[in-house]
Amino acid sequence: MEHVILIFNALKLVSPIIVGGAAIYAAYLCVSGFLPVLIRLGNGLKKRKIAIFAKGDAAESLAVLFEDSKLFSTKNIIRIADNGDFGRAEDASVFLVHWPDWPDDFDSIVAKKGDRTPLVVYAPQGKGFLPEASIALLERHRNVVLANLRGRLLNDVVISLITTAYEKR
Repeated sequence: MEHVILIFNALKLVSPIIVGGAAIYAAYLCVSGFLPVLIRLGNGLKKRKIAIFAKGDAAESLAVLFEDSKLFSTKNIIRIADNGDFGRAEDASVFLVHWPDWPDDFDSIVAKKGDRTPLVVYAPQGKGFLPEASIALLERHRNVVLANLRGRLLNDVVISLITTAYEKR
């Protein structure tokens, strides 16, 4: 019986050490894995600019989508409504293209996109499908998302901001 009591007394001393070590390790995992993603997301939402390539009502509708979400600063939304305005997109961190408005200039927009700049192409199926040549062009680039549903756009932009690290300029 005395041996059993000695074993329990030893366990009383060892178990807090195991629990403390596990708590410290869990905190380390949280800080090293989860915190950097939150920091990148916060920087992305606060500092990075979104260039919306759309014309007319589509441009206004897409800008309002981001403004209504209250996630993005309205000053960080750049509206590109004419191919002469492509130069305004140089400071943008994400390109959002409403494909039905730019079928003839689509190659120029993709060429303007940097390697680290995400490109989100919104191609609603009701306005026609993206041609195979344009899809082949997109497949040659990194950080490209093709969305057919308006509800996916906000999610795709946020994910693009997370996956491309924030760079100080």
